[in-house]
Amino acid sequence: MLYKILYPLRDYFFGFNIFKYITFRAIAACGTSFFLFLLFYPRFVDFLYKKRLLEKVKRKGCEELYKYHQGKEGIPTSGGILIIIATVVSSILFCDISSPYVLLGIFSLIFLGYIGYLDDIYKVRRDKGGLKKRYKLLAQVVWGVFLGLVLYIKQDYSPVIEVPFFKHIYIDIGILYLFFTAVVIMGTSNAVNLTDGLDGLAIGAVIIASSAFAVMSYIAGNSKFSSYLFISYIPGAGELAIFLSSLIGASVGFLWYNAYPAEIFMGDSGALALGGAVATTAVIIKKELLLLIIGGLFVIETISVLIQILSFRMRGKKVFYFAPIHHHFQVKGWPEPKIIIRFWIISTLFALLSLLTLKIR
Repeated sequence: MLYKILYPLRDYFFGFNIFKYITFRAIAACGTSFFLFLLFYPRFVDFLYKKRLLEKVKRKGCEELYKYHQGKEGIPTSGGILIIIATVVSSILFCDISSPYVLLGIFSLIFLGYIGYLDDIYKVRRDKGGLKKRYKLLAQVVWGVFLGLVLYIKQDYSPVIEVPFFKHIYIDIGILYLFFTAVVIMGTSNAVNLTDGLDGLAIGAVIIASSAFAVMSYIAGNSKFSSYLFISYIPGAGELAIFLSSLIGASVGFLWYNAYPAEIFMGDSGALALGGAVATTAVIIKKELLLLIIGGLFVIETISVLIQILSFRMRGKKVFYFAPIHHHFQVKGWPEPKIIIRFWIISTLFALLSLLTLKIR
């Protein structure tokens, strides 16, 4: 909004010319969303207490893990709502809000955040396991198909899959592109949700992954950089760097209170929304396959759950003490902060590796 209002006035005051630079608006958006989160956090926590949106720790069937998490009982949850609000407000202020890519990013946050909020309510208010899994999966598929359809029919957009490590190699799967985007959205959203089991773990990994995608969005939206690095040039994609910067700032604000020992949890309202927003960006800039590297930590967490389920069903034995794998190390006796920091390091290495692939072509 400020871009649309102030940049046209550059002829009257040269200082407004700075709004044409994506880098300036990205930094401003990041700082704004961070301070917005800190500013409204006290009242927001009061709102969560008033609505009784407080964490409930499952004990049945998880007795050994319960002793590590019983202290988290009663801590406010659904903190993802404030992340979404701060991100959306900052994005509206500093992005070119007429950009369809920015609108898709914002809608992904709001839609999947609402689904996650409903899930949180069912969990903490009605003492149930949350929304039925099929309803959550259906919502994720609906968003994924909608996103794929919008990109598929967009005249100046080529709905193909870019293959990492190779120059100008793309996979055209036709109408199946819609279902491919649904799988990407569903997989990433749920992977972030699975990772959200220790204080600050998931949000730290989201910040790292979003930072990598912000860089890639900026490059994809710049004709010179994208041509030099042999990646898809997507006009207007640079605005996604500002959107992701807003997301990063709000997430850092959340981490301020979610760091061990946590004072608030993001809940499914945050995990589903953030995972969906990152996946939406990956789809738009054609980095869906690279998402497997950038989100390597999320992949590891998800695979550990799949291995545990398959092993138990086929052999009647567990591979890990608990899954996702961060709980395995917790039961082994690793202090929670050590697990979190080491997993952040792993996530950072994956993000750096993904950026390195831009030159491996």
